[in-house]
Amino acid sequence: MTDTMEFTLEALDTPALTKAHLADLLFEQIGLNKRESKDMVEAFFDLIANSLIEGTDVKISGFGNFQIRVKAPRPGRNPRTGEAIPIGERRVATFHASAKLKEQIHGAISAEGPQEVEWSVGAE
Repeated sequence: MTDTMEFTLEALDTPALTKAHLADLLFEQIGLNKRESKDMVEAFFDLIANSLIEGTDVKISGFGNFQIRVKAPRPGRNPRTGEAIPIGERRVATFHASAKLKEQIHGAISAEGPQEVEWSVGAE
């Protein structure tokens, strides 16, 4: 049995979906109070960030994978002076969209422009 909730994102006032907007969606569409909504969004992103900091991959079914990749040291160049400088090894976060998300993004491209997107959240 699938227990899902659908969220509809209308045209955004800003060019980006923000944590504040996500909290507002939880407040409006689920009925959590504003404080609980804000805390839930913060906890969600803290959980992802802390997992990545610890080196644990984050996989969100139907959305994508967040991973930490170690980039090797390499030679670099100061663009202003042309001086060669070494760039040390570093860790970077990467995101790879799932096939399902890629299909949804591709399907939203049409002659009419961006379409309304529906997301299902729940047990699969």
